[in-house]
Amino acid sequence: MSTRNTISRLVTLGGLCTAVALAATGCGAGGPAPTSGSASSSVNVLVEAGGHAELTGVAEQCKKDAGIDVNFVELPYDGMFNRLSSEFSSGNVSFDVAALDSVWLPSFKDAVQPIDELFTDEAKKDIFPALVKEANVDGHFIGMPAWTNAEIILYRKDLFEDSKNKSEFQAKYGYELAAPKTWKQYQDISAFFTKDGMFGTDVKGAVETEWLAHVLQAGSPMVLDDNNNVVIDNAAHKEALDFYVSLAKDAPSGAAQVDWAAAQNLFNQGKTAMTRFWAHAYRQIPADSPVAGKVGAAAMIGGSAGVAGVPGPWYLSVPKATKNTDAAKKFIKCAYDHNSMGIDSKLGLASRISAFEKYQDQPGYESFKPLIETLNAPATATRPATAKWQQIVDTVLIPLLQKAVAGGDTSALLADAKKQIQDLLK
Repeated sequence: MSTRNTISRLVTLGGLCTAVALAATGCGAGGPAPTSGSASSSVNVLVEAGGHAELTGVAEQCKKDAGIDVNFVELPYDGMFNRLSSEFSSGNVSFDVAALDSVWLPSFKDAVQPIDELFTDEAKKDIFPALVKEANVDGHFIGMPAWTNAEIILYRKDLFEDSKNKSEFQAKYGYELAAPKTWKQYQDISAFFTKDGMFGTDVKGAVETEWLAHVLQAGSPMVLDDNNNVVIDNAAHKEALDFYVSLAKDAPSGAAQVDWAAAQNLFNQGKTAMTRFWAHAYRQIPADSPVAGKVGAAAMIGGSAGVAGVPGPWYLSVPKATKNTDAAKKFIKCAYDHNSMGIDSKLGLASRISAFEKYQDQPGYESFKPLIETLNAPATATRPATAKWQQIVDTVLIPLLQKAVAGGDTSALLADAKKQIQDLLK
């Protein structure tokens, strides 16, 4: 499942058109008529449900700055992918800008045009390195990141700061109880807090991103190397998988079925002392949650290669078939210039380093410094650039994880996964 689709469900933005979208553009397969004829000062922007909120402020600012009227076409995740595939194939598009999930870039790279002029040296310095790399496909930049996210550590600050817990932990493990920075510390702390009806952590067997972050921390590219060779059976993948499985004893039962929503509920209900989770969730802990006001945030843990996470960015791209290239690029420039406006939306994310830094010292945004550290870490990397990625996730990686956390032989599972992925890539 896509990062964005997952997050949309977590913040209950859903796949329905909002009243604003209905009034402005219609819903489903409707929306503005295909762009044809002469260019105009109006742009149609295709967004996944929830992405509209991230860009509403930008659209208003773009009208003021550049005189560009913005019409949003908002679709559910699966519907948006189908719409993109259909219109790109026909060569007759109804939009001038599309917000693309990062995993879609390899599929649609030939249907969108370069926007190299927007990636100035100054701009590239203000975008996280992994996103700069991902946006450059076949020597050209084809998407400007609009927002991004990554997993960090959320932990029960009240439990970590409790004097009794601190003294007992020190006596048992020989070092101070604090937010974990290494795999070993994460294991120790998870074991320590698994008692009295509480668990130290969760294990999400129904999603792949977390395990892949540990693969990066172990020093390997995830699943495929830069030459598209399948490396899922190498030592780093096994080390990361064994570490992941080792945490199951200190996590709630049924780990094979735990997904993002289940893990978030466990933490917000006070049943886990720590969770590795998308940074946006820090600001979305309900006021009536037993952990509200008691949560700390830290950068993602690190293995032998250091801290690493898997970003979840979305990019703004311009289709080759649009007649409104100039206006479309002006909108994307507006979105870059006013990127911090996304932080005021319900999802509360941006993509520029300076946008997160603008808020990082404000109360309520304590997750931003750890997010910046995680996204800036040298080992952090985006998903492999293959059009088959989602198929690999759904048919190979998640089944592998579910079998592993249920007690399967990790070496055998990884060897089998390699064969399956090689077959998919033929």
